[in-house]
Amino acid sequence: MAAYVVGVGSGPADVTVDDVLQYVRQLGGSGRSIVGITGPPGAGKSTLATALVDALRAEYGPVAVVVPMDGFHLADAALDIAGLRSWKGRIDTFDADGYVSLLRRIRADDGRTVYAPAFERDLEQPIAAAIPVGPEVRWVVTEGNYLLDDESPWSDLVELLDAVWYVECDDDVRHRRLIDRHVTFGKSPSEAQAWVDRVDGPNAARTRRTRSRATGIVTSGG
Repeated sequence: MAAYVVGVGSGPADVTVDDVLQYVRQLGGSGRSIVGITGPPGAGKSTLATALVDALRAEYGPVAVVVPMDGFHLADAALDIAGLRSWKGRIDTFDADGYVSLLRRIRADDGRTVYAPAFERDLEQPIAAAIPVGPEVRWVVTEGNYLLDDESPWSDLVELLDAVWYVECDDDVRHRRLIDRHVTFGKSPSEAQAWVDRVDGPNAARTRRTRSRATGIVTSGG
């Protein structure tokens, strides 16, 4: 967790990761909790979500799990049918209704195991039913770009999440991370830069407009 520091933005209260962890711990006494981590592409959302779950599991055992929004990426076959493959990652390239429905099932906490999809980076494809959320799970951390978006059905998430933290990161650092990620998974450096400019940039701008709705701001260091 050392990569995260006190936030410096205006709007919601700036917090440290320890503040977030303490908040999440306190939620654990009132049934299952779902907490969200949002922010622009490359800000460090998945790293923070994993760190929180690892800390909870170290203290309490296997009672916390990460459920990524990326598991609801439309598969490339569906994107090809819709003509959207070149915009993969944009808000309309996700199964938003499926994501909201899954979180409702997780929130119901009815004693049955719910299976959530994962996202396989090597394949760049969602993997169905890869993450079991069993009845023993008390904390679910979900992360993604659009958790605070006001477009339906994304806007329904506000009623399902106990809190949402926004991860902020210097744009130069974010861009380097994104380019490195795209290159690692098969793009040339020029293709990676073009994708960051054309797709990741507008997605970041859209996510940034939701910043003021967050519970608090956590700044990711380089």
